[in-house]
Amino acid sequence: MEQDKSVGDEPLALSEFIQGYWRLAQWQMTPQQRLTFIEQHLELGISSIDQADIYGGYTSETLLGEALKLKPSIRQQLQIITKCGIKLVSENGPGCQVNHYDSGRDHILKSVDDSLTRMGLERIDLLLIHRPDFLMDADEIAGAFSLLKSAGKVRHFGVSNFTSSQFSLLQSRLDEPLATNQVEINPFNFAVTEDGTLDLCQQLRVRPMAWSCLAGGRLLTDNSDKANRLRAELQAIAEELNADSVEQVVFAWIRMLPSRPRPILGSGNIARVKEAVGALQLHMSREQWYRVWIAAKGHGVP
Repeated sequence: MEQDKSVGDEPLALSEFIQGYWRLAQWQMTPQQRLTFIEQHLELGISSIDQADIYGGYTSETLLGEALKLKPSIRQQLQIITKCGIKLVSENGPGCQVNHYDSGRDHILKSVDDSLTRMGLERIDLLLIHRPDFLMDADEIAGAFSLLKSAGKVRHFGVSNFTSSQFSLLQSRLDEPLATNQVEINPFNFAVTEDGTLDLCQQLRVRPMAWSCLAGGRLLTDNSDKANRLRAELQAIAEELNADSVEQVVFAWIRMLPSRPRPILGSGNIARVKEAVGALQLHMSREQWYRVWIAAKGHGVP
């Protein structure tokens, strides 16, 4: 585990991989099975958990909270990340007529209170604004962050899916550094390497988080020419590196980016989680990295 940006006297420490709980409601686990899963990924060095208020139709945080309640002491070993800023039409949601974004002060404050209640926590380690809001008022968000910080409800703040200009805008209103930008990175979609998003992260020494590392499974199941090219190249590299799977190679490929993204794992299968962590032992060359780039693009470098 490594300490990143510091806020006051409280350094932020996250694990190299983040365990994602987006699909927790689909895993059909009992509270004890959820606790066991947490203990298992802790043993693998994954102490950071990624949540969001909307996951599982506003149920995932509650499911996590039920597990944590069985062993309250385990909370001290974890870094809990959650997100807010999206309102969904849902029986458990805020009662809106259409899905939309809301980064207003009142919604941020209420979302945090609701998340704390659902998870049975006193404080969130890292709160992210889930999506850029076209009506985003940076001063209003900054004010909400300040209130949450002073109340001891949130330790650190960051964003998700923000462009470099949106990140810079919000950062310009804050006294403390944003801790991360959680963005999509995979061999199907690595636009953030070209649009300045990861350049800004590297400039500010802010480590991003990478979601959808396997492109929602498309990397393994899609039958397009692009997917077939990628799988063939990833398999060849897996054999060269003596990797356990092409998935391992993908995680190593993402981690090789100089902004040093932390991959988010979406599986509730501890064997797959263990396999993913094995990517930490892989040492990919620059040429191998570009072979994946070329397979994705369908042409050589300019």
